[in-house]
Amino acid sequence: MPEHTTTVVIGAGHAGLAASHFLSERAIDHLVLERGEVANSWRRERWDSLRLLTPNWQSRLPGHRYGGPDPDGYMTMGEVVEFIDRFAALSRAPVRTGTTVTSLRRTDDGYHVTTDRGEIGCRTVVIASGACNRPAVPRLSEAVPAAVEQVTPFGYRGADRLPDGGVLVVGASATGVQLAAELQRSGRQVTLSTGEHVRLPRMYRGRDVLWWMDAAGVWDQRYDEVPDLTRARRLASPQLAGTPTRATLDINALTRMGVELVGRSAAVRDGEMLFSGGLRAVISLADLKMARLLNTFDEWALASGQDVKPSERFEHTHVPASTRLRLDLRGGAIRTIVWATGFRPDYTWLEVPVVNEKGHLNHDGGVVDSPGLYALGLPVLRRRKSTFIHGIEDDAREVIDHLTRYLATR
Repeated sequence: MPEHTTTVVIGAGHAGLAASHFLSERAIDHLVLERGEVANSWRRERWDSLRLLTPNWQSRLPGHRYGGPDPDGYMTMGEVVEFIDRFAALSRAPVRTGTTVTSLRRTDDGYHVTTDRGEIGCRTVVIASGACNRPAVPRLSEAVPAAVEQVTPFGYRGADRLPDGGVLVVGASATGVQLAAELQRSGRQVTLSTGEHVRLPRMYRGRDVLWWMDAAGVWDQRYDEVPDLTRARRLASPQLAGTPTRATLDINALTRMGVELVGRSAAVRDGEMLFSGGLRAVISLADLKMARLLNTFDEWALASGQDVKPSERFEHTHVPASTRLRLDLRGGAIRTIVWATGFRPDYTWLEVPVVNEKGHLNHDGGVVDSPGLYALGLPVLRRRKSTFIHGIEDDAREVIDHLTRYLATR
């Protein structure tokens, strides 16, 4: 006979643990199932030097805040794991680690969860397994010559573990620019294939740019207020890095280091990577959007009477007069390709028809298109800050409120 509980939460990262906190607060019996350990993706699927993009003062979970000596610093991965571990202990979350969900299907009275450690029946389920379960590597990677090593951020740990020689980094979001910088500093020649991206300064008018996002209410914009929600949910992470110097890491910074810019990767033919010729347009758009956002901050500062440094603007991104449109992958100059091309969720275990043709859940603010099924931790789930650690508290509270009302009617 299967075990029974009211709610199963799938995933024991910060999102699943926040859900557990509010379930406990409402006295709803539940289990949190985790394929590895608490905060497993932070432990196992990040490179060694990575730090959070968000400053420490912004690290908060329900009833749990950063209390260390460096509020303006940025947590290392070990510190993130420790922070989430501490939250799990404080909230006494009923986590069952080393338990992989292999199937979730609908039943007459709720859901049936199959794991590699047994069966569980429940009335409701919260999917908190994240949006970054698998790297999203384009099909053109299949045509890359075998002599070129290909890695993703999941497999990358440090520059010293890659072959000597040049590196092509594909993707210019936060991951791409951080890895390009690290690899260039290691003495390798890096080529950065640049598609659509979000440019931000690390500091603006004397404050961390994410302070402005928080204070001006940008993070709190609700999903039903976003003009193009589908596009917002696909938006790449901003070009930021959390470093002790609080330096801006954008394309200008990379080119000053010696990184070569090329356009978006378009195809691999006869051992050559071909690039789009639209680099200048992509970069101009990123500059324009950054300027608009900074204008929003300025307007808010003026209206609220904030005592901050004067308004400032940043130099345009410099684009070479011409960039190469093809790169030989057979001659030995490029020994490694790093695919910093984003991530996608894994719902292969989900036997409920709620996944669209793009592989994403059909949901309205985390209420999935199947009664009693919910999601947390997805991009712009209920607010623009949904995927960040500090953004989960409000989302989890509202989603669990909905779940509680659903249980009351059944």
